[in-house]
Amino acid sequence: MPEKRYLMTPGPTPAPPEVLAAIAQPVVHHRGPDFKQLYAECLERLRQVFRTESEVLLFGGSGTGTMESAVANLCSPGDRVLVVSAGYFGERWASIADAYGADVDHLRYVWGEIPSAEDAAARLAEREAVALFFTHSETSTGVVSDPQPFAQLAREAGALSVVDAISSLGAVPLETDAWGLDVVASGAQKALMTPPGIALASVSPAAWERSAIATSPRFYFDWERTRKGQATLDAPVTPPVSLVAGLNVALGMLLDEGLEAAFERHVRLGRACREGLKAMGLELFSPDDDSSAVVTAARAPEGVDSGELVLLLRDRHGVTLAPGQGELKGKIFRIGHIGYYDVFDITTALAAVELALIELGADVERGTAVTRALEAFERTPV
Repeated sequence: MPEKRYLMTPGPTPAPPEVLAAIAQPVVHHRGPDFKQLYAECLERLRQVFRTESEVLLFGGSGTGTMESAVANLCSPGDRVLVVSAGYFGERWASIADAYGADVDHLRYVWGEIPSAEDAAARLAEREAVALFFTHSETSTGVVSDPQPFAQLAREAGALSVVDAISSLGAVPLETDAWGLDVVASGAQKALMTPPGIALASVSPAAWERSAIATSPRFYFDWERTRKGQATLDAPVTPPVSLVAGLNVALGMLLDEGLEAAFERHVRLGRACREGLKAMGLELFSPDDDSSAVVTAARAPEGVDSGELVLLLRDRHGVTLAPGQGELKGKIFRIGHIGYYDVFDITTALAAVELALIELGADVERGTAVTRALEAFERTPV
């Protein structure tokens, strides 16, 4: 087992030393003045990263928790909702809505396809819905969709737009208010560079109105309960105080870098990763363009099981990548490059993939991936 470990998945992602140092500080009481000051600063920084004037709600939990909170707070049993999915996490929207008794109209695409706003508009014209649930960055396939047309068509159809931005927030442009997104669900363990345990959601005025009349049961994820607590910096339940301290540091680092600079860095990392994989002779599964700035997915060569490849990378070389999920299990592997990464992390992952594939007997182009990746990263600015 290698001593040095490299985490290169689309989540969780590595946390910077500054974030880990903040988390390691002595635990403070969540009702005390020192935490309240930290809490206030963190909530304000979240609004800046979400690019919204609305409240950003913070929960202890995973990103899936705020996805569930959106369904629980917006839907009553029997309400029709439209779910647009083209991958593992889009399917999760449908599963959650079904669990809450919603009437789920599921617009399902082949995994890896880019969903069409025109198709969603046509479906809403045929069948009204209270909400449209969709995914910004589908990490199971590497596809990043444009939320703007979905938000617009939902608004025109009288539905709320609810987006899973768990892996996209802080990595690629996301303009909550400017694009008219009603609910943005996210988590801290991806591009926000914090260990898992914090779930986030921004809520528009229209979504708050809908929440006031929705009848699905909720307690822990009750938006209004959390909003009242945050208004006085007196959380209704104990928040993960140490993780909040770490997230506050991570948000400060991201804002100091500048969101636009972070977006550019992620685009360049995506370019480097794609070019390195292609230099080995591998076929990309995710789109071969700058929209693939969150995760790069590649098909395993003929005769290689991607799950076996991922295990070999972890156990022999200390590099953890993500395997395929669902129907893509055994077929693809995924390299994450969101958050605390630079180009040398990419070249490390590529070099390890090359070595592991050779060990598995694959016929790959040797010795070119790292050079091609560095050239792609440096060649042209975004």
